[in-house]
Amino acid sequence: MPNVKTVVFDFGGVLIDWNPRHMYRKLFNGDAAGMEAFLSTVCTPEWNEHQDAGRSIAEAEAEAIARHPDKAELIRAFYSRFDEMMADSIPGTVAILEALHERQVPLYGLTNWSAETFPYALKRFPFFQRFRGIVVSGRIKMKKPDPRIFAHLVSTHGLKAAETVFIDDSPKNVEAARATGLQALHFTTPERLSADLRQLGVL
Repeated sequence: MPNVKTVVFDFGGVLIDWNPRHMYRKLFNGDAAGMEAFLSTVCTPEWNEHQDAGRSIAEAEAEAIARHPDKAELIRAFYSRFDEMMADSIPGTVAILEALHERQVPLYGLTNWSAETFPYALKRFPFFQRFRGIVVSGRIKMKKPDPRIFAHLVSTHGLKAAETVFIDDSPKNVEAARATGLQALHFTTPERLSADLRQLGVL
């Protein structure tokens, strides 16, 4: 395999501990079953993914409230309290990011994220300063695993796909990246990622 010269990170689940449950546990006051029912029928992952693909928060809230008018306050909380869904950074992965930066490895980001909420993460986490470029799905209205977003990443930033490794916690995104010519690693733990990057000779 060609030598890796560039590393691309996903953010949620890799560098940031993002989970709507971090916030909704406060609103459901210990009612775990009620919270899970809400997240599986009202503000579902599929509903949120439409925002990752470019739908506005206003449209998303209107659609969900039309389906569940009795849940309007809980629905609006998803984005008005979005920052509370980001518990913290994932220290072990941030340490890897910093080590790569020290080695002057070019770093980029590729994330499925709403254009309207991504600024919250940028403001909160200093490690974003390490990236030379970031592709946010909500800004360009296409999201992983659509192969077009990987092509956009490569062409926009002048990368060589075969010399670029992409890191994501979603197996389907990893497979899609590989299908477009990128090297790709499935993130499970910082320890595993560190070992994988050492094996590739980039860390």
